[in-house]
Amino acid sequence: MKPPIGLHRQEAATLAATENERFARLAGLLGPGDWSKQTDCPAWDVRAMSAHVLGMMEFGSSLREFAHVLRAGPRAARGRPVIDGITEVQVAERAHLSEQEVVDGLARLAPVAARSRMRRAALLGRLPTQQEYEGRMETWPLGYLMAVILTRDTWMHRVDVCRAVGADLVLTPEHDGRLVADVVAEWAFRHGEPYRLTLLGPAGGHFASGESGEEITVDAVEFCRILSGRETGTGLLGRPVPF
Repeated sequence: MKPPIGLHRQEAATLAATENERFARLAGLLGPGDWSKQTDCPAWDVRAMSAHVLGMMEFGSSLREFAHVLRAGPRAARGRPVIDGITEVQVAERAHLSEQEVVDGLARLAPVAARSRMRRAALLGRLPTQQEYEGRMETWPLGYLMAVILTRDTWMHRVDVCRAVGADLVLTPEHDGRLVADVVAEWAFRHGEPYRLTLLGPAGGHFASGESGEEITVDAVEFCRILSGRETGTGLLGRPVPF
């Protein structure tokens, strides 16, 4: 399967920069007791998750780090999906950083990583890359990975951190609503069935395709959490989307 890239280049760049900045700002507000709190990703507390996000920013902004992770990740995976090895390497290689160093790194790299990642997406966007997803191999354009997935990944981890520490999740229709709408478009593409979908909250909206179909009403953030595998979905909500 070749997922669609529903975001135009400039829009994707704006969303990436805004999401990086929001995650970095959230990290800067964390208190001493927040970093050890468990997230919805079983292997990660808030500190490990933040180290992963920092690692992904470095992955997007440094060709040297990009090449290093693509070499080290498959070795660390040991038969698991390569992305598991990549994230494991990112967290392990930043375990020595203090919490303040993680915060400072996120603040420093947030704008740089977004710009670099979009340049790489523009240059290499059509190159195919094989990714294991839901037990099967899919062919993704590199631009989809760089311009779409890495922004979704940061967004979902911002949700994870807010849930873990009890912080208010900043949501706006212009930013989060657009990210969610792109998730809806890919979800619809992947399942190919008629539907009527109402997503609640600042990031929500009304979406439909075809005649009749399953009717779903759910909070927009919960919709994405379900599709990411953080909650169990039934019916069309059981059709996942990469984050």
